[in-house]
Order: sequence, then C-alpha cells, then structure tokens
Amino acid sequence: MLQSGLKMNNSTAQIQNAMGCNKSDDFKYPLYSSVFSVVFVIGLLFNMVAIYIFGCTLKLRNETTTYMINLVVSDSLFVLSLPFRIVYFIKRDWLFGSVLCKISVALFYTNMYGSILFLTCISVDRFLAIVHPFRSQAIRTRRNAKLACCTVWVLVLSGSVPTGFLLDTTSPKNANSSSNFCFENYSKMQWKAELSKVVVLIETVGFIIPLMLNVFCSMMVLRTLRKPQTISRGGSLNKTKVLRMIIVHLLIFCFCFIPYNFNLIFYALVRSNVLQGCYAEYIVRTIYPIALCIAVTNCCFDPVIYYFTSETIQSSIKRKSTIWNNGAKLFDRLYMDSSQSSPNTTPKSLTLRTLRSKPFDNESTV
Repeated sequence: MLQSGLKMNNSTAQIQNAMGCNKSDDFKYPLYSSVFSVVFVIGLLFNMVAIYIFGCTLKLRNETTTYMINLVVSDSLFVLSLPFRIVYFIKRDWLFGSVLCKISVALFYTNMYGSILFLTCISVDRFLAIVHPFRSQAIRTRRNAKLACCTVWVLVLSGSVPTGFLLDTTSPKNANSSSNFCFENYSKMQWKAELSKVVVLIETVGFIIPLMLNVFCSMMVLRTLRKPQTISRGGSLNKTKVLRMIIVHLLIFCFCFIPYNFNLIFYALVRSNVLQGCYAEYIVRTIYPIALCIAVTNCCFDPVIYYFTSETIQSSIKRKSTIWNNGAKLFDRLYMDSSQSSPNTTPKSLTLRTLRSKPFDNESTV
C-alpha cells in the first residue's frame, strides 16, 4: 500500500514536470524596480559621502580603512549600474545591448561577494587587534592589507566574470518578440554544465567560509572582552564601543547575505533538476526575488559599518558636522545683524537729514 502511494506521488511529480510547472513570478518586476530605486538613491548618497570622507578629509589611513576604501569602490560600481536594471524591470525589456547586460551581471556578483569578503577582512583585522594585539603587529600592516584586497578582487572576479561574460545572459523572450531578457534566462543546460560549478565555488569561498570566520572572530573578541584582565590598552579599547561594533557588523552581514545565499543553493538544485517538483520550484522562485532585494541593500548598510568600525571616520564626521553647524550659526548671525541694522539706518539718515534741513528752514523764516 505504501509502495503504491509512493509510486503514485512519483508519477504525479513526473507528470507535473512533463506538463511544466507554473513559473509565473511576475511580482518580482515591480518589487525589483521599487526596491532598486530606493537603494540607488540612498546608496548613491551614502557612498558619495563615504568617498568624500575617504578621499578628502581622512588624513590617517590604516589597515581597516584600506578594506573600507575597496568596499566603497565595489558598492559604488554596483550602485551606478542600478539605473539600467531599474529601466529593464519597468519595461521588462533589455534595451542596452548584450555587453552592458554582462557587465551588470558581473557587477552584481562582484559587489555581493566582494562585500562579504571585505567585511570578513575587517572582522579578522579586529580579531587580531583585540585578541592578539602584540603578536599581530607584524601582520597588521597596510602592505598586507593591500595584498589581502588584491586577493579578494582576484577571487571575486574569477567567479563573477565567468557568470556574466562567458554565459549567454541575453536572448529574445520568444521567436515572435523583439524584447530581450537579461539576468534571468540561464537554461537548464547552462545550470548543469557551468553554473552549478560556479555556485559551488562562490558559495564555498564567498559565503560559507567567510560566515564561519565572521562568527568565530566575533565570538573570540567577545570572549576576550569578558576576561577581567582585559584592560583599556592605552584608551584604544572601549568594551562598549567594540560590542556595539560587533553587533552592528553581524546583524548587517546576516540580514543582507544569509537569505540570498541559502536560497541560491536550493535555487541551483532546482534549476539543475537535482530537486524536482513544482512545489520546490515555486518556493525557491518566490523567495529568490525577496532575498535578492534584501541582498542589494548592503550598499546602503555598509556606510553604517564604516561609522561604527572606525573612530577616525567618526571624528572626521563630527568635525565636519561641527564646521557646518558653526557655518550655519555664523550665517544666521550675519543675517540677524543685517536685519537689525537695516531699520536703524533709516532713523539715523532721517536725523541727519533733519539736522541739515533745520538751518535752511531757520534762514527762510528770518
């Protein structure tokens, strides 16, 4: 009886697969266009401020700021590609050619996994500075930080460039249509041949290992801070600030990257026919757009990490805000002085005019 039931379920799944599942996920187009528009405005504003701080006002640069500068570059490149995606999701037609579509795909994965790896570098650097402050002095140098950033770029580009450039990312929606797909038309053959291997690479190197490193480093830092012999090393180690820094870092990392990357694993299994059935395909196709929208918000949250991670950036922002406030107060004071002096000039001029006119009036009367 049980075997016959299983046979019926398997045959039903095979019939559903043969007939084709309902793959309607059109809700993603208005979702993408709305979320990406908000991310573009906020991300562009925040990253322009970050570029200004790093490029114009930040005098002291260390290992942490080196990782942050590379993270700003990755975020800014992706944010600048968002208008093309927004137009596509509104019109549902890619108007900008195959090359630009490939670049947009590559920039998405470059930003996603570049952000993960650069945030991991910041977490490891903080771990070395707090848990092993003396032994890590030879390791924590700007030269080694630059080498780490170069390694991150090589790893990220080795995964994102094949995904964007070596695969067919644009194609007509059907034989009778002039509209073109972008970002979403990888065939099952491509998933089985190339994309499944790429997903294994980027998920292992770009997500699972960094996630483990972030959790490990954060736990070790918290463990070190709980020790009674941990003292404020020259005033540079403030337990409250470090705790707040770790919480913000982990919350942003987990919120932005865990939903997308976990769903991507199941999405790849479904597209490669490892997981079969309409229900599984419906679940991953529904979750995928939502998780992707959450993932792209990292462009807006990364500047928050800059602020909480670097005291140099905090002092730079506070100094600039003080200058702007003083300038605003000075402007208001000048405005008030000018408004107060303008009514006083009229009586003075009238008084002078009156004094000058009196002798002439006296002469006329005599």
